[in-house]
Amino acid sequence: MTAFDLGGLFRAAGVTGRLHALDIDSGTEVGFGSDEPVPTASVFKLPLLVEVGRQADAGRLDPAERVTVSPADRVFGPTGISAMRDEVTISLRDLAYLMIAVSDNSSADALVAKVGLDAVNAMLAGFGLVQTRVTQDCRQILATMREDTGGESSVTDPDMIARLRVLDPALANRSTPRETARLLGMIWRDEAAGAESCAWMRGLLGLQVWPHRLASGFPYDDVSVSGKTGTLPTLRAEAGVVEYPDGGRYAVAVFTRSFSTAMNQPRADAVIGTAARMAVDHLRSLPDV
Repeated sequence: MTAFDLGGLFRAAGVTGRLHALDIDSGTEVGFGSDEPVPTASVFKLPLLVEVGRQADAGRLDPAERVTVSPADRVFGPTGISAMRDEVTISLRDLAYLMIAVSDNSSADALVAKVGLDAVNAMLAGFGLVQTRVTQDCRQILATMREDTGGESSVTDPDMIARLRVLDPALANRSTPRETARLLGMIWRDEAAGAESCAWMRGLLGLQVWPHRLASGFPYDDVSVSGKTGTLPTLRAEAGVVEYPDGGRYAVAVFTRSFSTAMNQPRADAVIGTAARMAVDHLRSLPDV
């Protein structure tokens, strides 16, 4: 990427960053560390969503099937069923909504139990996304964090963070910015599953409630942003699609790691939107071939 200095932009925000942006229709792409393996945090819920849609297409699951999530089944988290206290009975499609819109960990794990991680990884391999793998559900992610920190609930000590396996792409759920953007492109082109299921996935990703990362770079009423965030200590990420009124559609995946271990880092959040906007502007500035 020669049109601008993303490395300098990331450093000014106190992070290292990796990015890939893809024009969904032309295939033109631009990146910064596009093929570097990165831990995905909750961005792993994106391929899980795709496998839910594919199994619905194949008749292996009914999106309207209702499952019960008991207090014992809940996984720690600040949103959705994870934050509730009582037993919840809910459809599989509404679990998917909570998993994407508010990144509910309990909903994600209920869907993992239904579709299986082996099926998710077989799907990814079939798509040629060879560096993207989902090896842990949310319960396992949190369990390894407890083991690595000795049960500490707030992780800000640099030495402790350095021990976190969830931040090591060799040991954790992982992908690359390029492969994550490619998967989004497949959803938007109706290639990841049937057309109806892809439209359903696009709708859910458009309902994500967090505006402070990717969407912050596109503060316009006529530009829509759909996405999925991911957050772990020092890690902030978002992968999504930016759609312009002229029909332009751009998949963008941004993964950052902060130098500071502080939990609250608005500059690190905002640079995701700024970097994405710069990449999309670059793609939009290229002449039509």
